[in-house]
Amino acid sequence: MGASHNMPLILVAEDEPPLSEVLTYNLEKSGFSTVVAFDGVTALQHATNLSLSAVILDWMMPGISGIDVCRAIRADACTANLPILMLTARGDEADRVHGLESGADDYMVKPFSPRELVARVHALLRRTRAVSNGADITCGPLAINMVQHKVSVNGQSVKLGPTEYRLLKFFMENPGRVYSREVLLDRVWSSDINIESRTVDVHVRRLRKTLMDAGSQDPIRTVRGAGYSLDMGDRQAI
Repeated sequence: MGASHNMPLILVAEDEPPLSEVLTYNLEKSGFSTVVAFDGVTALQHATNLSLSAVILDWMMPGISGIDVCRAIRADACTANLPILMLTARGDEADRVHGLESGADDYMVKPFSPRELVARVHALLRRTRAVSNGADITCGPLAINMVQHKVSVNGQSVKLGPTEYRLLKFFMENPGRVYSREVLLDRVWSSDINIESRTVDVHVRRLRKTLMDAGSQDPIRTVRGAGYSLDMGDRQAI
């Protein structure tokens, strides 16, 4: 399994070890980190507990089927926007439609080219980033209306400055993952060149205070020497 905070983490949920090895090899060669699940229960646990960028999900999985894993991911507010690529040996159009109706974003029939699968994953991530500009995002009590640029905590509207808004949006699009100040500067302040990294601390404090004043528990975890992440678990900031 690859491991890097800066690489997109892809779940490979495939119960055939030779195929899962081919997929993880090709994904890691293309700059992704991977985690593997050989059954539906493990796949769902990883989707719930890890900060994934996308899921490659086999239709026929032991324990819980890929279709049911897909539905469960879509039903959870914190994973509802996770891109899912379904794999199956079934080639009938009706089965393809069934997979997409269950919440899959894309669909590949075995056998397939690993290079094409990697290209599909890249395309899915690009498309998801573009679509996220127009879709609402929710995680726990936090919600962003992307069209109106409004933020709410437990349904109550809160006012954020533009930088705090962009910062929260980025965190909510990537919940649980730890980002360094440098990465946050690059992704949230990308048009401003001469910004000091400590500026991130100021805006994080401001964002944290606004959300807590509105009734949220502290949603931002500070990881010493590493950076920040959105964490809706029952805990205090370090």
